[in-house]
Amino acid sequence: MNNPKPSGAEKPKSIVRSFYRAFKSLGTAIPMLLGIVLLLGLFLTCVSTQFIASVFTGALFRDTVIGAAIGSIAAGNPITSYIIGGELMKEGVSLFAITAFILTWVTVSIVQFPAEAAFLGKRFAVIRNSLGFILAILVSIAAVTTLMVVK
Repeated sequence: MNNPKPSGAEKPKSIVRSFYRAFKSLGTAIPMLLGIVLLLGLFLTCVSTQFIASVFTGALFRDTVIGAAIGSIAAGNPITSYIIGGELMKEGVSLFAITAFILTWVTVSIVQFPAEAAFLGKRFAVIRNSLGFILAILVSIAAVTTLMVVK
């Protein structure tokens, strides 16, 4: 099914439709982003900088595993993980932990595991989530190490 290019008269209509869809998408994303910002504010109010510093000590492997574990439990979409990662970076959390957090936030989902196991099978869900967790740790270490070498 080929979609012919819009003719000269149809171009303004397609541009208007595109803008309408973009604004509609933005409208659905704003409540989610607002919720994340409010939750971050609540989190930063309730959790002290000292607590974050005690959890993330600066040890490469330990911080990476903790970041991956937190991301696995608190699954979500990529846009919100970038916001949370930025806030964690402001608090002094290592880039290793933040990268592992973002990777597992999107790829591993302990919260959605029962549904995934029901639809795709328990064995598949266990293997996929386990590999996602392990590979997220390895990829985050490799990515941040590469970034440090390139700098």
